Amino acid sequence: MEVIPVIDLKGGQVVHARAGDRDSYRPIATPLSKSARPDDVVSGLLRLFPFRRLYVADLDAIAGQGDHDAVLGDLAVAHPGLDLWVDNGAGTLAAASAWLGRDIGHVVLGSESQAGTEAIGALRGHSRVVLSLDLRGDAFQGPAAILGDTGLWPARVIVMTLARVGARKGPDVERLATILGRAPDRHVYAAGGVRSVADLTRLAELGAAGALVATALHAGRITARDLESLARPTDRARRQT
Repeated sequence: MEVIPVIDLKGGQVVHARAGDRDSYRPIATPLSKSARPDDVVSGLLRLFPFRRLYVADLDAIAGQGDHDAVLGDLAVAHPGLDLWVDNGAGTLAAASAWLGRDIGHVVLGSESQAGTEAIGALRGHSRVVLSLDLRGDAFQGPAAILGDTGLWPARVIVMTLARVGARKGPDVERLATILGRAPDRHVYAAGGVRSVADLTRLAELGAAGALVATALHAGRITARDLESLARPTDRARRQT
């Protein structure tokens, strides 16, 4: 089970995401960092644990109100061993290809940003493409064909239950189990609602490859010791060499 920390960027700062209500997000206050600056928050997360991946939601880019490309470039330079998974609202093949051309991480194709299936269909075999199946309540966000046709899905798929983000409601286990059953050959990641190591253990038992986590890390409900206990033996060996 891999834990992937999350940062949400808005107006040049890391904000605290809650229930997918992006207009209400405010700069994060966390004991892991002296400020809400992206470099401070990422450094604080890496002091907590040597994460291999970081999920970044560029909320300004998703909303079409600017972007954090320069910030992301700086993070990639400062942390060359950290694999960035970036959702910047890329909704076309051209936009996704442009991001991949920068070669600083994965592009996350959020279903909510897609007008059709062109980008996902063309890039599903790319090693640096991740699909996020975005849901608000029971409503899938994006073209129905994306949810309906597992043949469009790349190797890595996120099940993003937006209403549970930062809301301490627990992960959407039932929906995750459904997706895992439909795509047993994919690496499926849960996002939204993880409260504790018990939730992570439950997700691992279901067969999830990992989980995206933010609030529980900053609140100290998931500790460095918890993260170490969840790490696969091969991961521990890699960090020790």
